[in-house]
Amino acid sequence: MKTLRILIASVLLAAATASCHHIDEWDDDAAGNFDALWSIIDRHYCFLDEKGVDWDSVYSAYRPRVDSVRGPVELFDLCSDMLAELRDGHVNLTSPFATSYYKKWWSDYPQNYDARLVEEYYLHFGGYSRGGFDYAVLPDSIAYVRYASFSVPASDTTLDWMLMLLRRCRGMVLDIRDNGGGSMTSVETIVRRFIDRRICAGYISHKSGPGRDDFSEPYAYYYDPAPAGRPVWERPVVLLVNRSTFSAANNFASIMSQLPGVTLVGDTTGGGCGMPFGSEIPCGWAVRFSASPVYDAEHRLTEFGVAPDHHVDLDPAAALTGHDTILDYALALLAAAPAD
Repeated sequence: MKTLRILIASVLLAAATASCHHIDEWDDDAAGNFDALWSIIDRHYCFLDEKGVDWDSVYSAYRPRVDSVRGPVELFDLCSDMLAELRDGHVNLTSPFATSYYKKWWSDYPQNYDARLVEEYYLHFGGYSRGGFDYAVLPDSIAYVRYASFSVPASDTTLDWMLMLLRRCRGMVLDIRDNGGGSMTSVETIVRRFIDRRICAGYISHKSGPGRDDFSEPYAYYYDPAPAGRPVWERPVVLLVNRSTFSAANNFASIMSQLPGVTLVGDTTGGGCGMPFGSEIPCGWAVRFSASPVYDAEHRLTEFGVAPDHHVDLDPAAALTGHDTILDYALALLAAAPAD
C-alpha cells in the first residue's frame, strides 16, 4: 500500500509542478472566472482526445454567453454547462451554494441494484456488518460480500475475520454495485486477499507540461499479496457490477477482472479512471477534474468502463417476487462450479 500511496503522491506532485510552468492572472469577474476555468481544463484535463472534445469549439460556443451573465448563480450554471461537455463524473465545480455534477455517465442506464431486495430476500436482514462490509453465507455454501463504498477504509483486521468466517464456503459473490469509489488504498488492501503473487495492477501517466499532449509515458504500479499468515481467498469469485460502479470501484473491477477464477456479472461499469486533481478560479470556487489517466495491466484505458463477462440486467418483474436476477445468475454460476 505504501508503494501506491507514494506513486499517487508523485503523480499529484508532478501535476502541481506542471501547473507552475506558466502563471496567468484573471480578473475576478464573470469573464475572468470563465476564462480561468476554461484554461485550467485546457492545460490539465487528461481525456480531451479520448472523448473527442474540441475544447476550442467549446470555448467559442460558451464564451459569448458570459456577456449576459447576471450574478454568481448564472455564472455557475454557464460554467457547469461547459464542464458537462467533458462527460466526466470526476469533473465538479464547487461554489458556496452548489456543486456541479455530470450524471449521464449512469443516469441513462438501468440501475441494476436494489439494496432492500438483497437485504430482505437473500440476507433476511441478517449476516454480519463491519468496516464497510456486509457478509453472510447463502444456500449451497456460497459467501455473499457487499462492499458499498471504497470511501470506507478497508481494514486488514475486518478482512481477517470476514475471510475466516467464510473460509468453508465454496465460492464468493462480491457485490460492488452502486459503489461510487473512494480510496485507491482500499482497492489494494482488498485485492491483496485474492492474489498469491505480485501482479501488475496497471499503469498511470501524469501531466508533464502545459500542452494538451504533454503526458509522461505510462509507468506500472504493482500489488503484492497479503503477508503470510493473513487469510486469503483462493476459490471462485463472481464480482457484481453496474453503471454506478465508478472511480476506485471501476479500478477495482479492472484489476479483479484479470485474476484467474474471477468472473464479472452485471452491466459495464461507470468508468472514471482519471486520478482527480483540484484547482481554483479567482472567485474562490473549486474545480476538480481528471488529471492523470490510469490504464489496466494490458495498457487499456477504462475511462469508459469495464465490460462484464456476462451481461445481466435486473428484471423488475422478478424483483417484485423477491428475485435479484443478477445475483441469481451469479449464484447459479458458483453452484455449477466444481467444489474443492
